Parts: sequence; structure tokens; C-alpha cells
Amino acid sequence: MRKPMANFNEIKSRKIKLKKYLQECGEDLSRTAVLVFANREKLRNHDVHYPFRQDTNFYYLTGFEEPDSVFLYRPNAEKETTLFVRDKDPERETWDGFRYGVHDTRVEFKVDSTYSLKDLESVMPSLLVDRDVLYYSLFHSEEDDEIVKRIVTEVRFRSGRSGKGNMIIKDPYTALGEMRIIKSEFEIDALRKAADISCEAHIELMKSMHVGVGEKFLHGLFLKEIMQRGAQREGYGSIMATGPNATTLHYVFNDMICQEGDLFLVDAGAEYNYYTGDVTRTYPVNGRFTRHQVRLYDSVLQIQKSLIEMVKPGMTLKEIGDTAIEQLTELMVEENLLKGNVKELITQQAYRKYYPHGIGHWLGSDVHDAGKYKIKDESRKLEPGMVFTIEPGIYIPLDDSFAPEELKGIGIRIEDNILVTPEGHENLTLKAPKEVSDLETIIGSKS
Repeated sequence: MRKPMANFNEIKSRKIKLKKYLQECGEDLSRTAVLVFANREKLRNHDVHYPFRQDTNFYYLTGFEEPDSVFLYRPNAEKETTLFVRDKDPERETWDGFRYGVHDTRVEFKVDSTYSLKDLESVMPSLLVDRDVLYYSLFHSEEDDEIVKRIVTEVRFRSGRSGKGNMIIKDPYTALGEMRIIKSEFEIDALRKAADISCEAHIELMKSMHVGVGEKFLHGLFLKEIMQRGAQREGYGSIMATGPNATTLHYVFNDMICQEGDLFLVDAGAEYNYYTGDVTRTYPVNGRFTRHQVRLYDSVLQIQKSLIEMVKPGMTLKEIGDTAIEQLTELMVEENLLKGNVKELITQQAYRKYYPHGIGHWLGSDVHDAGKYKIKDESRKLEPGMVFTIEPGIYIPLDDSFAPEELKGIGIRIEDNILVTPEGHENLTLKAPKEVSDLETIIGSKS
């Protein structure tokens, strides 16, 4: 039998947080339920499936990794937690691997009750008949929506002539996002581990960098390095972008050869126990920055370091982002990428030609993690336990007729993972070198 990866004390505390959040939203707990579906296996081609990764919110509340499962939470019920799961099936397990089944799921995952998936639509209405409000995320899966439609219709039918109508359906995404945005010590430890693994793999890429190496090779090397350190997978599709490829923000092909004189931008992170790192570094393929490259790179680096120093409780991402825009626009003027008054250029959003993204995003179980960015239309203040990225960049297309010739085709981004602490901040990914002297020392050292 496989053993669960989840920490069930942590999962128990999440149920308590969810109950508290529902109360704060004014819900009558005895009349409210939360329904979350697991991810389904998806075909890649013919009869081959994509590698399965569980839905984040489902895993967050259950720790259960099997596909097609369904979780129901009924606060204040005699049995608050229920999982519907696949049955044991020796023949399918011979082909596809171990299943917990109904009995072992209840024991191993510490839920109050479990049922077979085949009984979902016959059992679920009886569990919801005394509930008026159902938290369920519509429009993510047509198949799941159809199941919920039939269940809700059956609940109304079983209610008889009560005059109540259908259950009220509300999206739990906001509630779960607000739970997830402040990380517990358990989650912070997992994020530190994901960050460490990511940084170590980035270092191995730096050591192996040389003229003539392929982006595909480097992608494969990154996967090898993170997995042999305990990561289950990469946290998102890695970006391995040499030369002008780095000016495409989400470059996906990873199939070019690193050329003499190019800069290489790598944006890649390891996922460890459902928490991900997200690190970007940019450095010269041949191990030596040119005069123009180092000037531009060091300017972006100094901006990034100054932005990180701003992080403390009470600060907002908007304030950090606005500072990034101001400093990057000043840099664009200095480098003759833009002409005019800095304040006017910012008002015109002229900087977006070379810096089209924001300064960062929440980070956690998803690389672009859940959680509100605004509270009552105001940028939310940072609090201890929040984790996010800071990633200023500058991207100058190869065919930009306005840019100085020596800067065309250069893309630079530097990204770190920042934890807000009571005293200020902690850079979780500081181990990945980014100073010019450190990079030039380590690049190609294995060659």
C-alpha cells in the first residue's frame, strides 16, 4: 500500500479555518456544505494520458491524490467529511497502479465517511437535503456541472413542497484562496524545500552552460536535478530561452541551440509536495557579459534588489510594482529605448513595450497562487506568511526598429521568491546566484 504524503494535522487545521471563514461570511454552518471535485485524467493522444496532478483545492482539503474523486464537507454534521472514491479493482490496478478503495481511504486519509464513486448520485442528495447553501465552483468542468445539476435537482425533489427552491450555489474559490494566502509553518517549510531544490538545479544548469548546448538538453537536466532531490515534478512549464527567445514571456518551445554572444533566460521551479518554487535567472551563454549586456543586466539586478528591500508588513504589491515601473522606465530612457519625460511616459504606459507584465504574483501550491490582490478595491497590505515573487524584467524584440542595435534581441528577467516575515522579509531563493561576478565564476565550470 502507498502511504499518503499529506500532513493530516495540517489538513485538520484547514477544515477549522474553512469553518471559521464560512462563519465570518455569515453562513449558518448547519445549513451549508462545500463540494470539491478532484481532477480527472485527460487524454494526451490516443490512449495515452497526460501525467496526472491533483486539483490544488481538492488536495489542500483532503491530501488525496486519486483522480475522479469527490469531497463533501458538511460543517457541524455528525460526519463532517466525506470522500467518494474509485473502488478497488485488481484488474485495473494491474494496469494503472494502486487504488486505496473505499475502506482504506477512510482509514488512511482520516475522513468521517467514504463511498464508492458509483454511488455518488444516489448518496449525495441525502447528504445535502438539509443544506440550503452549496459552495461549488461552476463552469470549470461541464461533466462535473452536469453531475451537480442532477444532484441539486434531486435535493429539491426530495424537499417536497417546502417552497425553498434550489440550493444556493456559491463559488468556494475566494474562500479557499483567502485560506491559502497566509502560509502556515508547514507550508513555509515546504516552500523553502521547493526553493532550495529549484536553486540547486539552477546552479547545475549554470555549471553546464556552454556555447552549442541545446535548450532541450538544459530542460532535461533541470528535470533530472529536481527529481533526484525529491521534487515530484516541475511547478509549471519551464522556460529555457536563449537569445531573442527570451523576449517571449512564456516561451515554450525549448528547442534552440545556445549561441555565442547570447544571454540565456531560464524560468523554472521545482514542485515539492504540492508547493512550488519559481526562479528566473539570466546570464551569458559563454560565461562573460558584454559591455552592453552587463550594463543592462546590472541595472535590472539593482532594481530587483531595491524592490525586495521594500518588502515588509503593511507594504502593498502595488507600491512595489509602481516603484518597479518608475525605475524601469528611467532605465529605458537612459538606454534610449524611450524618449521623453519619465512621468509622462508612465502615464502613457509607454514602458509596457519593454516591460509588459506585473512585478510578481502570489506563490504556493500553484505557481500563480490563489488569494485576492485587492480588499475593498484597495491593494491589500502584505502580512507575515504571504509568499510572492518579485521579477522585474526588460525585453527588447530583435525586430524593434527603435532600439539601439546592441540591445536588440535581449531579454532579462530576475525573479526571487519572497516570504513576508514579522520583521520584514526572507528571500527563499537567494541561493541561486545572480551577481555578475558569481555568475561569471560558475557558468560553464563543468565544461
